[in-house]
Amino acid sequence: MFDAIDRKILALLQTDARTSNTEIAKQVDLVPSAVLERIRRLEKKGVIEGYTARVNPKTLGLGLAAYVSVRAQDRVGSQETAKQLAKLPEVLEVHNIAGIDCILVKLRAADTEDLARVLRESFGRIHSIKSTRTTVVLETVKETSALPVKERS
Repeated sequence: MFDAIDRKILALLQTDARTSNTEIAKQVDLVPSAVLERIRRLEKKGVIEGYTARVNPKTLGLGLAAYVSVRAQDRVGSQETAKQLAKLPEVLEVHNIAGIDCILVKLRAADTEDLARVLRESFGRIHSIKSTRTTVVLETVKETSALPVKERS
């Protein structure tokens, strides 16, 4: 699906999405127009889903990260609770998982008081949630959305 040049382009864009086509072209030994064509093809195929800015959450007063395991009353395969959780502005990620709990949520809050408010008010309004278990992040060692794009053997 991808050749080595596509993988290098993806790696460069994941490092800095603002890297110019000219700079990418130098690094992959192509002309800028060929790089642009490859990037457009990767966008069209849905490999590149979009471009975003990484914002430091502490600068927005959202220094506390937490993971919430959610047990819901949904029938097997239902996405209803997960969809409701995904609409909450504090929620960054929602994953259906295997195990006793059925949903794992990553969220950001200002502090533990704000976290309690989110759990009580926002999660509390979703009637299908039976219980939650919350893990507060004390320190983040690594956090990235960049995927490994190396050739698989």
